[in-house]
Amino acid sequence: MSSPLVGRQTRTQRLQPENCGRDAGPAAAGVLVAGGAFETTVRHFALDSGRMAMYAEAKELLVLRGSAALGATRLLAAPHIARAAVTTASVWFAQGFVQDEDVALRKAVADYEKASGNKIELSIIPFAPERQKIISAITSGVVPDMIDSNPAEILQIYGWQDRWVDVSDVVETQKAQFSETALQAAQAYNSVTKKRATYGVPLRAAVVPCHIWKSLVEKAGMKLEDIPKTWDAYFDFFKKVQDNLRKQGERKVYGLGFQVTANGVDPYNLFMAFLLAYGGQDIVTKDGKLHLDDPKVKQAAIKATAYLGGAYRDGYVPPSAINWNDADDNNAFHAKLMVMDVDGTLSTEVAVKDKHPEWYFNEIVTHGVPGYPNDNAGKPIPSIVGYTNGLIPKGAKNVTVAKEFLKYFIQPKVIGEFVELGLGRWLPVMPALAKSPFWQNPKDPHLKGYVQQGLLGATIPDYYVFNVAMAEVRTQHVWSLAMIDVAKDGGKPEAAIDKAFKRIEEIFAKYKMA
Repeated sequence: MSSPLVGRQTRTQRLQPENCGRDAGPAAAGVLVAGGAFETTVRHFALDSGRMAMYAEAKELLVLRGSAALGATRLLAAPHIARAAVTTASVWFAQGFVQDEDVALRKAVADYEKASGNKIELSIIPFAPERQKIISAITSGVVPDMIDSNPAEILQIYGWQDRWVDVSDVVETQKAQFSETALQAAQAYNSVTKKRATYGVPLRAAVVPCHIWKSLVEKAGMKLEDIPKTWDAYFDFFKKVQDNLRKQGERKVYGLGFQVTANGVDPYNLFMAFLLAYGGQDIVTKDGKLHLDDPKVKQAAIKATAYLGGAYRDGYVPPSAINWNDADDNNAFHAKLMVMDVDGTLSTEVAVKDKHPEWYFNEIVTHGVPGYPNDNAGKPIPSIVGYTNGLIPKGAKNVTVAKEFLKYFIQPKVIGEFVELGLGRWLPVMPALAKSPFWQNPKDPHLKGYVQQGLLGATIPDYYVFNVAMAEVRTQHVWSLAMIDVAKDGGKPEAAIDKAFKRIEEIFAKYKMA
């Protein structure tokens, strides 16, 4: 059993090497689904040579602050739980991107043990190895009592196979507090029972914000206040920043950090943000149906491919982006290779908060003055939110304690403290928690905009929540290949999307829903 660590060990903590380059974002890739049998393989992204090389070069940049301000306002009094006979539950959780996240988890476990008298055998496992360990456990039937959804889509992948315990009774205890998007993301379609059920307990969330070097904007003779509020104009602004820097003789800074690559999850997240911005939100509806025949969806996909691929082709994206993994854009941003990046969570900012506080507080901003941009008609765009859910596998030996622990964990005071002690890289899953002083700190240029985008603004869950086939669309990099057709190979966006749509239809044909 891991010894619960309640206090902080040091004032300064480094990025945990096992998770270098891993940015969970809305959905962490790693599961490749093939056919109805769900043949599953694990991609060890954390071990990719490209990632490890970038880590070696940039590790001194990725120094993380070891303490976080904790909001004073709490929704409830100190949590309590009825004591019963001492029993033990085993819990697996992915190692945090920063040690503060692990400290926060251990504190929650220790507090639960003290309140309940029960014991939690907590295993904090590096991100990629935990993915493999979970798949092996589910396959063999020798499972722990609770795991986190790593990657996020395993809730839906194994929910399809009837591998999870229904936890609707756990979620019900705080149902009124959860966001509607969080409640949707906790569900999965079960191909055995032919219906949806709640198999996940929402613990934390993330969206894909825009990260901007204010200092580079100003170096180009422009101001954050000049950034437009509508989608194309917003990103075109950074092309103008690059043009101005070129006139000054700056040849090595690019306006846009688009991940036009077929590696990792970043390109999927990027493309989906553009798809929604151009009106393609109904590509998959809540009933799980695919709508590639909707003209609005097709036009949105063509526009997204044209803008993203065109920006690379026209020289506004670093040439190396075609080979990036999920860590590489973070490292390139820290090296000031580009003016702005679109990337999941606040890991980009948190990584420099301790060693370069002047960057965090004065030079880097999240979204900029207009906030997350509206669509080209000026209307708000929903952001896709990814969630970490608590899951109980069928075959668990102590379902009762696992459920009790989750009920304790999702009390607003506990779960709010959990994300705040983790430095705010993850978002809370309850809108009321966004009102805490931590998230509304006027001196922090990142947290307020981040929580507005991912919790208080318009949001939807990732589309694999509606149909698990979308998990395979992501792992097969269907959108990436379309972008690359335009960016590198000079293809037409219309032809690239015709090819992508054909592949998506083939994937969806394997997943029949009642």
